[in-house]
Amino acid sequence: MADLITAENIGNLLMLCFLQAVLGFDNLLYISIESQRAPVAQQKAVRFWGIIIAVALRVILLFLMVELLASLTEPFYIFTWEGILTGGVNFATCVFIFGGIFIMYTAVKEISHMLSVEHLNHDVEGKSGKSAAKVVALIVFMNLIFSFDSVLSAIAITDVFPVLAAAILISGLAMLVLADGVTEFLQKNRMYEVLGLFILLIVGVVLLGEAGVAASHATHNEELALKVFNYPVIPMSKSTFYFSVVVLFAVEFIQSGYAKKLAAERNSNQTGTH
Repeated sequence: MADLITAENIGNLLMLCFLQAVLGFDNLLYISIESQRAPVAQQKAVRFWGIIIAVALRVILLFLMVELLASLTEPFYIFTWEGILTGGVNFATCVFIFGGIFIMYTAVKEISHMLSVEHLNHDVEGKSGKSAAKVVALIVFMNLIFSFDSVLSAIAITDVFPVLAAAILISGLAMLVLADGVTEFLQKNRMYEVLGLFILLIVGVVLLGEAGVAASHATHNEELALKVFNYPVIPMSKSTFYFSVVVLFAVEFIQSGYAKKLAAERNSNQTGTH
């Protein structure tokens, strides 16, 4: 135990906690939005058990990846369709592609649902279209998808399993503390739920981009990077992603303020005519 308490391990733990916090933002957003699809009385329990089970499975995933890293990163198929599709595919590639498509499908489906709803109050009451068990399963599944890149990034920082596991447990505790607050905020400010869904849409694009270089980064061989019609599939940088999120928030804030101003002017004009 004393061997673990070193300046290097403490520094790595702090860095990993920061990394988990940054990469866990989209995960927490998904949990807050998806949990609202469960019956209202069970939503808090859904978030709690979804996060608990997901964190436990993330620790197991971490252990498996530390032990089987070579077999997980080695490409199992290489496309050689020149001019159409080239590059290698490994386990991470499949995870990122499936996860990206699923998240984008979820976001588009929920946005379409919002556009088709005629009465918002009825929609709030009728959101519980999924069973609690199904929502927990979706939260756990998507948590594993989200955690794949963070686990790979964590292993790149250190291979000391207790330090890696501690960072995951701390991030899980933070999600437990923040999940209810984020969900309550989205329920009280429903316009931000739409914003959150658009952010999830961007997250899906980010995951698809990560799929393009998963095999090449794992094997340090740039020739294995995926190319579609000779165009490389390049991942979006984290700075670009967070800049996009900031821009979306700024647009929403300005639009909301402008809408309130127009509503106030319209009310004053109606008052003046009467």
